[in-house]
Amino acid sequence: MARRLVNSLRASALAISVAVFAPVSALAENLADALADAYAHSGLLEQNRALLRAADENVAQTYARLQPIVNWFGSVDYTFGNTRTSAVNVDVNSANASIGLSLQILLYDNGQTQASIEAAKETVLATRQALVGVEQSVLLNAVQAYMNVIRDAQIVELRQNNLRLVERELQAARDRFEVGEVTRTDVAQAEASLAGGRAELAAAQGNLMQSQEFYTAAIGHRPGHLAAPRGLPQVPGSTDQAKAVAIRTHPGMIQAQHEIEAAEYQVLAAEAAMGPRVTLDGTLSVQESYNDSDYSHVGKVAVTLGGPIYRGGALSSVLRQSMAQRDAKRSNLHVLRHSTRQNAGNAWALLAAAKAQLVATARQVEAARIAFEGIREESKLGARTTLDVLISEQALLDAEAARITAQTSQITAAYSLLASMGLLTTDHLNLRVEKYDPAAYYEMVKDAPALRSARGKQLDQVLRAIGKE
Repeated sequence: MARRLVNSLRASALAISVAVFAPVSALAENLADALADAYAHSGLLEQNRALLRAADENVAQTYARLQPIVNWFGSVDYTFGNTRTSAVNVDVNSANASIGLSLQILLYDNGQTQASIEAAKETVLATRQALVGVEQSVLLNAVQAYMNVIRDAQIVELRQNNLRLVERELQAARDRFEVGEVTRTDVAQAEASLAGGRAELAAAQGNLMQSQEFYTAAIGHRPGHLAAPRGLPQVPGSTDQAKAVAIRTHPGMIQAQHEIEAAEYQVLAAEAAMGPRVTLDGTLSVQESYNDSDYSHVGKVAVTLGGPIYRGGALSSVLRQSMAQRDAKRSNLHVLRHSTRQNAGNAWALLAAAKAQLVATARQVEAARIAFEGIREESKLGARTTLDVLISEQALLDAEAARITAQTSQITAAYSLLASMGLLTTDHLNLRVEKYDPAAYYEMVKDAPALRSARGKQLDQVLRAIGKE
């Protein structure tokens, strides 16, 4: 059920087209463009990709423990002094040099290294899910920044139009005052309304400037002409469906599951550390004495078996610690399951409320406009005062501002719901971006290639390319 719902949501996740607020030129930037720019611009994503590559290297380092270890060694020594024999002093001076190679191969360690490798692999998978969580955060910030600019720009335009209307009302009040139809009080009321309108416009312009700065930080460039989304991404029809998808696909849930698996392997590694260890050891050395020009070479091969007997309780403490960490990860999954369900339910409720608010504010605007137009006509006949006109005009202005806010809140809530289910990703939204492949680097390093091997040189090129970006 949840899988079918995810596939259905994926089919129409990003419905972005012509703005409903105003006519949009062909050069307007749409939400998909902004999300793609945010994905490409994000330094936070780059940071977490680097952390993932660091986790990949943990697998390589652990795997390297199964490979032969070859070292070289060398020494030069000089011994001096004298010894007394039968009342005769004899100088003892010698100079020696040696050089050689040592080899060690792990044959058996009770499964400790293999368990550590599996734990490192699970940590990599968990870190990949953490990267998906960061991706969702970046894209949701981009949606909020985009819609905030649209909302505040529309409110500024609304305030400007209202200010022009109040200026006309003030001029009409002054004209009527000149002919004695209204009092000085009516003119003062219009002047006060004009001053209040200017203050509200200044506040709206300040909000727009702040939203533009948020947009620049989230997207990577200043906002131009933005096209408002025409529709919503497809979302579940009920809170239960949203929760079911969230439990199955949210990166936080999947990350916690991999962390539990990693902790299980750490317990196995701690248990294995108490067992025996077998290694194959070998040395080959060349020695030379400069005093008598003696020359020799020595080789040695041995199988070494050993294991711990008593280490002051350190090994058992490590085992208990790893078991406690495993239990903590299990409890964390329990907590995350409840919080994920709660977040999905909250997001679905916010979207439902935003839809209802949009319907209500649309009716409010319609009724407020009818009331304003009627009161304004009645004022021309003397049946209404200037204050009545100004009050009805303010009610219409508030209704239109509420509708603009409801429109943007509905879109933001829809994408927040996708994020709560783990679906606010470039894959699900089908964004046209150069997507980062988290498995590519891992496949290159997982078996610890040597520095000067063909793959090692390829890795150097990859890292240099990353550093230049």
